[in-house]
Amino acid sequence: MQLYCESLTEYKRLPTREVKIGNLLLGNFHPIRTQTMTTTDTMNTIATVEQSIRCIEAGAELVRITAPSKKEAENLLVIKNELHKRGYHTPLVADIHFTPNAAEIAARIVEKVRVNPGNYVDKKKFEQIDYTDAEYAEEIERIRERFTPLVKICKEYGTAMRIGTNHGSLSDRIMSRYGDSPIGMVESAMEFLRIARDENYHQIILSMKASNPQVMVQAYRLLVQSMTTEFNECYPLHLGVTEAGDGEDGRIKSAIGIGTLLEDGIGDTIRVSLTEDPEFEIPVCQDLLKRYSLGYTSSTTPKVPAMEKITYSPFEYQRRETFAVDNVGGKQVPVVIADLSKQDTITPESLQSVGYAYDEPSDKWNISDAAADYIFTGNKIVPFALPGTLKVITYPAAWEEAEDKTKYFPIFGDSGYVEAATKSNHLNFVMIDCFNDETPINNYTHLDTLANDPTVVLCLSSTNQNAMQSVRRMIVELQSRKIKNPVVLITDSNWQTPDEHLIHFATETGALLLEGFGDGICLGYGSKAQMENIQVTGRTYLPLKDIYQFTNNTAFSILQATRTRISKTEYISCPSCGRTLFDLQETTAKIRSVTNHLKGVKIAIMGCIVNGPGEMADADFGYVGSGPGKITLYKGKEVVKRNVDSNIAVEELINLLKDNEAWIEP
Repeated sequence: MQLYCESLTEYKRLPTREVKIGNLLLGNFHPIRTQTMTTTDTMNTIATVEQSIRCIEAGAELVRITAPSKKEAENLLVIKNELHKRGYHTPLVADIHFTPNAAEIAARIVEKVRVNPGNYVDKKKFEQIDYTDAEYAEEIERIRERFTPLVKICKEYGTAMRIGTNHGSLSDRIMSRYGDSPIGMVESAMEFLRIARDENYHQIILSMKASNPQVMVQAYRLLVQSMTTEFNECYPLHLGVTEAGDGEDGRIKSAIGIGTLLEDGIGDTIRVSLTEDPEFEIPVCQDLLKRYSLGYTSSTTPKVPAMEKITYSPFEYQRRETFAVDNVGGKQVPVVIADLSKQDTITPESLQSVGYAYDEPSDKWNISDAAADYIFTGNKIVPFALPGTLKVITYPAAWEEAEDKTKYFPIFGDSGYVEAATKSNHLNFVMIDCFNDETPINNYTHLDTLANDPTVVLCLSSTNQNAMQSVRRMIVELQSRKIKNPVVLITDSNWQTPDEHLIHFATETGALLLEGFGDGICLGYGSKAQMENIQVTGRTYLPLKDIYQFTNNTAFSILQATRTRISKTEYISCPSCGRTLFDLQETTAKIRSVTNHLKGVKIAIMGCIVNGPGEMADADFGYVGSGPGKITLYKGKEVVKRNVDSNIAVEELINLLKDNEAWIEP
């Protein structure tokens, strides 16, 4: 039944072939490996060596270095020798685009080469749109002729290979037959994999990267299905969300894409692509993997009943059908609930942390795009007039005391709701702890009572370690019983640092949203004491008001990254590498500072033409390095202005936004 993972209800690793990369073993249930990519000029040997060492000492188990031409490929030997001389033997990976000759040189030097099927042999000029079957077959033979020499060299030298498809760099031939789709990404890689298998070469890793986590997850699942169906086995998988960006947004987008697949046991090595120095990527990788190294196995998690039938397609996005209860469910965007129940008192300043700023002189509220729709206050009534759009969720006793029943709504346990004498005639929230040890499926007798009650919003969470799988199983149960009440996803975190919380929230909640599950989101913590101990560095702790703001912003960022609710500008920003033609971090910050008010606009910031029009994927506008000090501006994938001086390029980008009516004054 499950054609893309071992189990939808337990954590089980997907069995994959074992691949040897130097002395490192990958796949076949070996630990999930972490890796990154240098950002230095490959011809600057010492800078590349020293950055590689920083990455290795941060925990990188593989280091990738760009080799855009023969001279960089040849210099990999100098870099490798210098690293060995300094006592570092971590496997190196050559990153190849467009240049088979460079790949063939690199394959004789380093432990692994990465090729992109979209631009290794195929064209990306879109000169030909329609291919006949004969023309298509002819192109496959051309690929075989050009790719086979590399395969033979890798086989001779014991070099591993990653066949790395990118959503944004599919060839015109693939695009003509499959469109800009996950299945096109899969077929692009499978063509190369079939050629390698014909040569009896199996030291292969595959990847399906996209800047959109939804596309990325679907592509990996389809790839596993395709390999299983065609070969009855799977090769190891390298996971990554390409051009994730920087800061919290980059971490969240990466955690949603990578974490969703890891939760299903998919993935043998990971790379988090941040627009930051590469050594900073490794701690994020480690945070992603921590949960799987702490006994997170099927033998230690409660048994969640197997699915008799999958009620949704894991290969395409379709939001679960629900009816609307007030502003929750139906066709409406998911709501955000801010948990303020651990506040001793609720003040106007408390609401500033969740998007509502009170201006005392004018007696008005300023409401941000990231303003929570509801606040949960536990047993507390808010002692002042609320902003017009904000509503409050409380426990039943406090709700009964509230005067304004159009602003206050109760939250019950499932049995408590069934037994309650007094309920809201308009909106009731009902909590269900999904499949913990005390409540096996046969005990959910209240589901049928709650079913299709037009006032009930279900709030699903799980105290199980495999919480995502437990909640997913409950939603499938709802679908099987044709229960269409909207669902709020409640996720608590018991980790310690902001990055750990960020990864946890994004993995568990984002995975469900990508499945089309969830009409609301509420993020929280185990206790107030735990919140007071969220460490930034060492013994430095975040103030509570900052924690509430952090949690609220995280909720909106998760919805943005899953494309379920757009509340801000989205940046698709590549990690800089040796090909980058300007200071990517500084430029990203500059563009962000002048455009971050453009809600819903997607802007790609790419360091070079390799990561240019292809890697921008579905961006609305693009800012791409085209030469030293020169920028090319795009609308979609169409060039609008070439070779703009970098000193005026940001201003020209603003003019482009204005010309296309995408600009509003800040």
